[in-house]
Amino acid sequence: MAQDSGSNLGIEPGVLKEIYRQMSRIRAVDKAIQAGLSSGKFMFTYWPMTGQESIPATIAQLTSKRDYMVTTYRGIHDQVAKGVDLQGLFAEALGRIDGVNKGKGGSPHISDPSSGSMLTTAIVGAGTPIANGLALAAQLRGEDRVTIVNFGDGATSIGAIHEAMNLAGVWKLPVVFLCQNNQIGEYTRIPDYTASRTFAGRADGYGFKGVKLDATDVAGFHKGMQAVIEEVRRGDGPVFVEATTFRIGPHAGVGESKDVPAEELEAAKAAWPLPRTRALLIEAGICSEKELAEIDESAQSEVDRAIEGALLSKVTPIEETLLDVYADPDVAPRRGHYPVREAEKAPTGPTRAMAMHEAVCDAHDLAMAQDSGVFLLGEDIGDPPGGVFMTSKGLQTKYGKSRVRPTPIAETAIVGAGIGAALVGMRPVAELMFDDFMGVCMDQIANHAAKQRYMSGAATHVPLTIRMMMGGGLGGFGAQHSQSLEAWLLHTPGLKVVYPSTPFDAKGLLLSCIFDDDPCIHLEAILSLMTTKEEVPLEDYRIPLGVAKVRREGTDITLISYGWQVRLCVAAAEELQKEGISVEVIDLRTLVPLDYHRVLDSVKKTRRALVVHAATEFCGLGAEIVATINEELFTKLKGPAIRLGADYAPIAYSKAIEDHQIPSANSIADRVRAAFKSHR
Repeated sequence: MAQDSGSNLGIEPGVLKEIYRQMSRIRAVDKAIQAGLSSGKFMFTYWPMTGQESIPATIAQLTSKRDYMVTTYRGIHDQVAKGVDLQGLFAEALGRIDGVNKGKGGSPHISDPSSGSMLTTAIVGAGTPIANGLALAAQLRGEDRVTIVNFGDGATSIGAIHEAMNLAGVWKLPVVFLCQNNQIGEYTRIPDYTASRTFAGRADGYGFKGVKLDATDVAGFHKGMQAVIEEVRRGDGPVFVEATTFRIGPHAGVGESKDVPAEELEAAKAAWPLPRTRALLIEAGICSEKELAEIDESAQSEVDRAIEGALLSKVTPIEETLLDVYADPDVAPRRGHYPVREAEKAPTGPTRAMAMHEAVCDAHDLAMAQDSGVFLLGEDIGDPPGGVFMTSKGLQTKYGKSRVRPTPIAETAIVGAGIGAALVGMRPVAELMFDDFMGVCMDQIANHAAKQRYMSGAATHVPLTIRMMMGGGLGGFGAQHSQSLEAWLLHTPGLKVVYPSTPFDAKGLLLSCIFDDDPCIHLEAILSLMTTKEEVPLEDYRIPLGVAKVRREGTDITLISYGWQVRLCVAAAEELQKEGISVEVIDLRTLVPLDYHRVLDSVKKTRRALVVHAATEFCGLGAEIVATINEELFTKLKGPAIRLGADYAPIAYSKAIEDHQIPSANSIADRVRAAFKSHR
C-alpha cells in the first residue's frame, strides 16, 4: 500500500498506524476482561473505558517512560498505553503475587515506576495534587519531564482538583490536567452536576491555558496534544485539556451503558475512534485489511498470553499481610510482638540553649544542608515571618524560594505535592499550621501517603514528613484549633507518628523523620514550641523512632505519656513524692512505632500504670496501652492499668473549662491517689 495518500490527514501515516496499534491493544484488554468477568473465568471490580481508547493511545506517541503519569481506577487504558506489562497488570487485577504490585493494590491502584505510571487512585480527583508534586520534583531537578494527570469529568467537582490547579498555576508546574470528558460522572449526566458550559474554561480562573479537544478526531487530537505537551515541556506552565469522548460502557461492570438514551449511544458508537481510525487507515491507503487484521491478532495474542500467565501466578499469600506496610515489618504493631530498639547515643559536641521552635528550625537547616532533595512547603513559611511559629525562620533567605516554598491556604494541595515529590525520591517537609486542619486533607494523608507503599507492593514509597502543631493547653484557641487528634493518625497503617516533649527530642526526632523512608507525622505542641528551652547539641543527631525514654525513675507506679503532658506528669510525680509515692515517668516520644518493651519493663517493676494524654480519653491511645498492659501483666499487677485523658467534649474557648477538661498536674496526681486508695 502506498504511504503518501495519508499526507492530507493532518497526521503522519506511521503515527496514525501506531495510535491504532495501541487502541487495538487497549480494546483487546477491554474485551478480554469483560469476557472473563461474564463467563466467571475470573472476578474483580472493573470500570470500563470503552470509547476512550484514543486518548492514551495518542499521548503514548508524544511521551516516553521518563514522563510521569497519574490516573484513576478507570485508567486501565492509560496503563496499557503507558507500557505497563500486561501479564503483571492482569496478575495484579487478579490479586496474584506476580502482579505489578504483588496483588496488594489491584486494578484501582497500579504503580509502575519503570513505565512512568506513578500512581493510580480510587479516590475521585485525588491524583491531581500528587501529580503537582511529581511535576515539582522535575522542575526542581531541572528535568524536562512532563506529568500528565488523568481524571474524568465527574472529578471536576472535587475540591482537590481546584486546589491542585491553583497551586500548579502559581508555581508554573510542568503538568497537564487531562480531563477525559466521557459525558457522565458515574451515573449522573453533566447538566445535572454542573452549570459550567466547559471544563477547559476553568483554567482561566487559575491563570493558565485551557483547551478543548475532540478525542474522537484522532488526527486533530494528536495535533492539539502535541502542541500542549511541547508547551509544558518547555516550562511554560500547566495546561488544562478537556478531551471530549464518550463512555460506551456502564460506570462499572460489563456491557453497554444503560444511562443514556439508545439513540445517543448509537451516535456515540458511530463516532467511536477505534473503528473510525481503522476505516480511515484503509481508506487513506495507509494499511490494508490484512495488515490491520495482523495488528488486531497480535494484540489479542499478547492479551491471551498475559491472562494465561497471570492465572498461573499464585494468589498473594497471607504471609504478605504485614509486609510493605512499612519498610521494616517490625514497625507494624501486633499483639505479643514487642521489638527491642537500641536507644540513641548521647551527642558529645557543643550545645546552645534553644526553644523547641529553634530546635525544629535547626533540624530543618541541617537536613537541607545535607540533602538537596529536602525542601519545605506550607503556609507562611517564607521570610518573613519564617513560619507562624518561627520554625523556618531565616531558611528561605539561606536556601532560596525554590526550597522553602510558601503555599496557598490549601492543605490538600500542600500534602499532595509533598506525596508526589516524595514518590520520586525527594524528602519534602510539609507543615500544617494546626493538627485540626488535617481533617481538610485526611484523604491525602490516610488514603495516599499512608497506603502507597502497601498498595504498590513496595514499588513506590513516600518519604514525606508532615509537621503539625497542637494548640491545646494554651486557652483562647477554641474547638477548631486546640484538638489532639493523634488517634486518627494512629488508626492509619503506614504512618509513623512522633510527639516530642523537649527541644532536644524535637530536633533528633525530626531529623530521623526527614531521613526515614516511610511517611512520618511530627506533632509539636505550641505550648512546648514557645515555652520550653534547654541545651541542644549543634551537631546532627538522630533519635531512633520507637524508643521511649525514662524521664523520672520510680518504684510504685509508672506514668506513661507524650508531648506536653510529660512535663505535667513529672510535676505530678514530684508532688506525689512528698506523700511517699514513688513515680516513674515514661515519655513515649514515638507513638508508632510504640516502645512497648520499655513500657512493659517499667510496669513489671512498679506493678501499677497510668497512661495520660491531652486527647479525648474515650478511644484514645491510653485505651490501647492500658489494654496491652493488662493483658500482658495481669498476674503481676497490684491493680489494673488505668488512663486519664480529656473529657469527651470539644475544647472550650473558656480557659476555665479547657483547664478542667484536659489533664493537669493536679488531676494526674488525683488519679494516682485514687488508684492507690482503691488497690492497696
